Amino acid sequence: MTMASDIKHFGHARWGEVAALLGPALFLFAAFVILPFIMAVAFSFTNIKLLQSDKVEWVGLSNYTRMFSLKLVEAPAALVQEQQNPSRQWRQLKRADPATLDGFQFLTDVQVAGSHYLVGARDPQFLRSILNTFLFALLVVPLQCGLAFAMALWVNQKFRGRVGLRTVFFSPVVTSMVVVSAIWGLILHTDAGLLNQVLRTVFGEDAAQPDWLGDPRLAMLSIAIMSAWQGAGFQMLIFLSGLQGISNDQYEAASVMGASAWQKFIYITVPGLKRTLVFVMLSTTIMAFGLFTQVDVLTGGGPRDSTTTIIFHAVRVGFREQDIAYGSAMTLFFFLFVLLLSFGQKKIMERLGS
Repeated sequence: MTMASDIKHFGHARWGEVAALLGPALFLFAAFVILPFIMAVAFSFTNIKLLQSDKVEWVGLSNYTRMFSLKLVEAPAALVQEQQNPSRQWRQLKRADPATLDGFQFLTDVQVAGSHYLVGARDPQFLRSILNTFLFALLVVPLQCGLAFAMALWVNQKFRGRVGLRTVFFSPVVTSMVVVSAIWGLILHTDAGLLNQVLRTVFGEDAAQPDWLGDPRLAMLSIAIMSAWQGAGFQMLIFLSGLQGISNDQYEAASVMGASAWQKFIYITVPGLKRTLVFVMLSTTIMAFGLFTQVDVLTGGGPRDSTTTIIFHAVRVGFREQDIAYGSAMTLFFFLFVLLLSFGQKKIMERLGS
């Protein structure tokens, strides 16, 4: 076979056949992934608006500095003695010195060495969204992984109906998140929701009726519980695969040596699932940082920005407020953060495999 004929072949297929099979997929990938990413990078260095593309200017890193710009101001003793709330103190300081505090909004207040300081930010919602995203991850990762692990241990037992039970546990995963969120919104409704009606039935008409989605202290926890319930079935399958990969010979040998069920779990099951546990926890963490649909359907970022996440805030700014440039900058920040998290996952998996 000549060199020219070798070039026309790719393994057992011709280059024309390879191009015909891969071409449509590569075109769609380029059109819907690569091109939007390149456009987002370019937009993040401009001031482009959604409906004002004729007034585009290069602004450099101003969109990125806007995300993290802070202003620390010591509150005057007179305002502190009047015991005004910090946001009102900030408004008074801003009226007194508009040149210095122009463009900054109240974020929080801190006490340092007996002095009272007010902290302002150019985009306090973005900084709150970072904290909310981490809070959601801290809530949902142990809930979802723990629930998935428990379900996997249950359906891994030999009993009649375990296949049907696996289907029941996995069914929420294949249900649209929009539908799941809407149903949970009805369940968690303060007045007519099923959950509060159950509380009234069990504890009487005087039972507490929490505002599950309207209370800043409960809204994120409610979304985390719903998300853990919806997604645990997927992690259950991964755990189940890991459990079935552990040889029964190890359990039989442990039984011969008189090991208890708890000792088998600690010394056989857990070590055998070490890589699986790390993978599930890290992949669940990465997915948790992409929280959007539940917030969009259930709370709209409220109450008082207590459920606003990075992705939700980026979409709200980019499309609803039409600031495409700033929204692109936030999505690129999120991309780099998840990229670093994925790199950390790769390093951990390599260490476990060594």
